[in-house]
Amino acid sequence: MLTILHSESSLGWGGQENRTLHECVGLTKLGVRVIVLCKPESLLAERGRAAGIEVRTHPMTSNRDISAIRYCMALIKSASVDVVNTHSGDDSFICAIAGRLSGRRPAIVRTRHLALPITSKITYSRFPHRVVTVSEHVRRYLVGEKGIAEERVVTVPTGIDLERFDPFATPDTLRAELGLSPDALVAGTVAILRRKKGHHVLLAAIPDILREVPGVVFVFAGDGPQRQNIEDKIKGLGIGESVKLLGLRTDVPVVLKALDLFVLPTLQEALGTSFLEAAAMRKPTVGTRVGGVPEAVKDGVTGLLVDPDDAKGLASAVVRLLKDGPLRRSMGEEGRKMVERDFSTDKMVERMLELYTGLVRQKAKQAL
Repeated sequence: MLTILHSESSLGWGGQENRTLHECVGLTKLGVRVIVLCKPESLLAERGRAAGIEVRTHPMTSNRDISAIRYCMALIKSASVDVVNTHSGDDSFICAIAGRLSGRRPAIVRTRHLALPITSKITYSRFPHRVVTVSEHVRRYLVGEKGIAEERVVTVPTGIDLERFDPFATPDTLRAELGLSPDALVAGTVAILRRKKGHHVLLAAIPDILREVPGVVFVFAGDGPQRQNIEDKIKGLGIGESVKLLGLRTDVPVVLKALDLFVLPTLQEALGTSFLEAAAMRKPTVGTRVGGVPEAVKDGVTGLLVDPDDAKGLASAVVRLLKDGPLRRSMGEEGRKMVERDFSTDKMVERMLELYTGLVRQKAKQAL
C-alpha cells in the first residue's frame, strides 16, 4: 500500500489547509494510506480527525526543531512512508530534512499554494524532488523569477467538490432569508474581508452600478480585519440598503445559489478557488487580471476580467452582465463545464496520485 505523509505547520484554516484535507480524503478513498503531521492545536488536526484521516501531531516550534526532525524520521520509518508532501515554511524544512536523512529515502514533494514571494528558496530548489503549484501563474514565478528547475515544477490546480457545489441539489433559501423578492437581481462575493480581496474596489463601483441597474442587491459573505472599514465605507457612500454583509457563512453553496453574478476584484490570487466554486454553481464571474485568476475565469467565456483596482472598469463589466440574462446563463453553463473538465477534486486527486506513484517508481528504478 502506498503511504503518503502530509505535513503542515500552520494553525489556521484557509484554502491551503482545505485543499490538503480534500486531497487526503480523496486519496484514502482510492486505497492510499494517508497520514497528516501537524501541530496539536491546529484546525487541520481537528478537521482531519473528524474526516477519518490518520493524524499525528508535534509542536514544530521552528524550522530548526531537532525534536520535530527526529519525530518525523521515526514516523517515516515506522509507517513505511513512501512520499512526504510538505506545505508551509517550518514543516518544509523539518520534514524534508527528515526525509533526506531517513534510511527509507521517501520522495519529497513541496506544494506551493500562494502567490506571495517565497522566503526560502532551498525548500523548493534543493530539498524536494518535485514542487507542485496550484496554478500556472505560480509555476511561472518559481521557474522564471526564482530559477527553480523547470522539470521539477508541475501544476496541479486545486479542485472543487462537485457534490457539495451542485446547483441542482443546493436549496435556494438566501433570498427569503434576506427578505428579497425571487426576481431581484443579486450580485455578490464570498471572501475573507482583507484588503487584498478588493472589497473596497467593488464598494467604489457600486454607486455607478446602481445608477444603471437601480434594483440590484449586493451580498458580501465573509469576515475579517477589514469589516469595520467596509461598514464605514458603505455608510459613507449611502448604499446601506443595497449591500448586505452576511458575515462568515459555512453554507457557501447556498450563498452562491442566490447570486445572479459573482464578483471579486481581488488584487492578489494564486488561483482563485472562489471563482471556481461560483462557476461550479453555474454562476458567471467577474474577476481581475492578476495572479492565477485568468486560469479560473475564462474571459468572455465563463466571465469577464478587468484590470485590478479599476472601479470604473469593474462597474462597466458588472452592468454589462446584469443587463444581459442570456449571456449570464451561457457563461454559467460554460463555467460548470470548465470545472467538471479541469478543476474537480477527483481530477486533482488523480493528478496527485499519478505524481506520487511516478516518483515512487522512479526511485525504485534508481535503487536497482
